Amino acid sequence: MKLHDLAPASGSTKERKRIGRGPASGQGKTAGKGHKGQLARAGRGMRAGFEGGQMPLQRRIPKRGFNNIFGTEMAIVNLATLDKYYDDGATVTIDSLVEKGILKKTLDGVKVLGRGEISKKLTVQVNAFSESAKTKIEAAGGKAEVI
Repeated sequence: MKLHDLAPASGSTKERKRIGRGPASGQGKTAGKGHKGQLARAGRGMRAGFEGGQMPLQRRIPKRGFNNIFGTEMAIVNLATLDKYYDDGATVTIDSLVEKGILKKTLDGVKVLGRGEISKKLTVQVNAFSESAKTKIEAAGGKAEVI
């Protein structure tokens, strides 16, 4: 094989459609744009969502909810997860949660919730605890420390 023998695979390339090049081309006269109207004009691009002057869908639908700029979104972890991934006497930190793959993002902080049981004595250092999680950790002999 030589350089002059190289060619793209058959069917992988397509000829450009040459519009407005006479009646024999099949795309002559109006060049596939039909007769008159907005779509036949030059520079006919319309913005996304334009409905020809009709009230657009995004304005017909009612607004709902709001975005609280002061709100915080916590990443949550349940006690059952901590019991599964940590050994007795371990210290649970935000970094160790990410390192073990329990959390992907810490968002605005980490909160431990009380779903499940905990049988190991753990020292948990996170941003927040639910009341039930705190009592269960302390009942198991561990510590719940807010950082």
